[in-house]
Amino acid sequence: MKTVSLSGSARENVGKKDATLLRREGKIPSVLYGGKEQIHFHISENDAKKLVFTPNVYVVELELNGNKVNAIVKDVQIHPVTDRVVHIDFLEVLDGAPVKIKIPVKTNGFSIGVRNGGKLSQNFRSLLVEGKVSDLPDAIEVDITNIRIGHKIRVSEMNITGLRFLDPADAVVLGVAMSRGASEEEEEEEEEEGEEGAEGEEGAEGEKAEAAE
Repeated sequence: MKTVSLSGSARENVGKKDATLLRREGKIPSVLYGGKEQIHFHISENDAKKLVFTPNVYVVELELNGNKVNAIVKDVQIHPVTDRVVHIDFLEVLDGAPVKIKIPVKTNGFSIGVRNGGKLSQNFRSLLVEGKVSDLPDAIEVDITNIRIGHKIRVSEMNITGLRFLDPADAVVLGVAMSRGASEEEEEEEEEEGEEGAEGEEGAEGEKAEAAE
C-alpha cells in the first residue's frame, strides 16, 4: 500500500469555535485515536484534499509533536453544500495489528460479454477488508476478460492472501448484463446461421438433381 507523509500541529483548544477558526485559516481539525491516547491536531486543507479526493488509499506517516506514527484515514466529514473537508479521523496503525479498511476495486481486461454488446455493471467501487497493513494491496484487481453476458462476480469469489472480506459474501461486485444491442446482435447471428443452412440445403438439392439427370 502506498505511503504518504504529512505533519500536523497540536490544537491548543478543542471545540466548535476553535474548529471554525481553523477552517477559516485553511486548516482541517483532525483527531488520531487507536493508540495510548487521543490526539487532537490540525493539518493543512491542501494535504487533506490529497488524502480524501483520490481513489487511492494510503498509509499516512503522521508527524505530531516531533513523533511519527503510522495511521489510516478512518472517517471524513464533508460539508454538504461546499464539499469542503471539515474533519478527519485517523486510526493509528499498530505493528502486527489488523485493521478494517475499504480498498478500491480495479478491473483488468476486456470482457467477452462487453465485446458482444453487453454492459459492465460495477456495484462496488471499494470493498471492506480486514488485514495487516503489510498485506493490504493498493487495489483489489479483478480480471474480467472471461466474463460473459449474464455472468457475475460475488464477494465470496474474492481471494487475496492475508485479507478477510467483510462485505456480504453473496453481494455482487460486478457483472455483465444483457443490453438491447446485444440481444439484437444475437438474433441477427441466428438469422444468418439459418440463412446459411437454407442455402446449404438448396445447394445440396441442386447437386442431387443434376446427378439424377
